Amino acid sequence: MKLMDGFDSNYRYILVAARRARQLQGGAPPVIDTHSRKPCRIAQDEIRAGKVKWVIPEIPRSAVEVASEILEKAPLKD
Repeated sequence: MKLMDGFDSNYRYILVAARRARQLQGGAPPVIDTHSRKPCRIAQDEIRAGKVKWVIPEIPRSAVEVASEILEKAPLKD
């Protein structure tokens, strides 16, 4: 299956569409005019039209990564 434009994986596209469909089912109004009445199809049409914005959350760094970065920046003492 071909990747949708702007998505790094088909899985992320599915997640975004499902979340938007849930919003529509909860009463959110569609942001485009569409002939469809199904929330999943409306969400897909909105994504295709570029009306749904999404971001990839930043993964928290582990304590080891933070400590390593601090140690790398620390000045060396003789």
